[in-house]
Amino acid sequence: MSSIETAGTYRLGNRNVKRLGYGAMQLAGPGVFGPPKDRAAAVAVLREALARGVDHIDTSDFYGPHVTNQIIREALHPYADDLTIVTKIGATRGPDGSWNPAFSAEALTEAVHDNLRNLGLEALDVVNLRVMFSVHGPAEGSIEAPLTALAALQQQGLVRHIGLSNVTAAQIEEGRKITDIVCVQNQYNLAHRGDDALIDALARDGVAYVPFFPLGGFSPLQSSVLTEVAADLGATPMQVALAWLLRRSPNILLIPGTSSVTHLSENLAVADLVVPDEQMAALDGVAAAA
Repeated sequence: MSSIETAGTYRLGNRNVKRLGYGAMQLAGPGVFGPPKDRAAAVAVLREALARGVDHIDTSDFYGPHVTNQIIREALHPYADDLTIVTKIGATRGPDGSWNPAFSAEALTEAVHDNLRNLGLEALDVVNLRVMFSVHGPAEGSIEAPLTALAALQQQGLVRHIGLSNVTAAQIEEGRKITDIVCVQNQYNLAHRGDDALIDALARDGVAYVPFFPLGGFSPLQSSVLTEVAADLGATPMQVALAWLLRRSPNILLIPGTSSVTHLSENLAVADLVVPDEQMAALDGVAAAA
């Protein structure tokens, strides 16, 4: 059994967390909406993740909505002292499962209290402000008003640290004038590398970068190069994609999600997967060919 200690740690807020964490999105039902088919299995995955050394869980109360956080509370409360739970606000779910912006001060305040209640916490470790000016990815626009509202909740002691999600470099710069930004969570993976320069800049400043959809999201990564490298290394393509991210930059924290204990073990095993320089070079070319 591999140890995720091998992947190292990085600063997140006031803690050093292991670079291999767990994303809880898949614990909800299909489309991240409604309850899971097997709640007991979801509880088992969370408990196994912590048993294997995971100390960083990514979630949101709009997963379900409410379902995922309630499962986390059922599985893990009272929480271990070294567990960091990162949540995000800025969206709400329609009755049809749609994802809708919820950016007003009132909506953000309600979202923080929903997360506190459903997780069973008095303060949230890290809250990412999810920016939703576009459904297709980061889009320019001022985040001063919503971030100021979130910073006010931080000053009240309800939020310890603040991060940003789905943002541009300009929005990060604007945000850092308002409050300390401890992490950035954007889409990034082997084939989706628009944030290359941003990751390097954040690394120089000691800010964590947390890629969502590290395995491609709802359309899993497909690449003949990835398949060939995986075969050479005796690993799965998804393991290689995660190992590439770990090596890409030391400030990257991974939060691959799964509702399966078997897949959880495969994900955490990448801590021990060494990708040689030649294969790294081949993988670096995947984005250009995509």
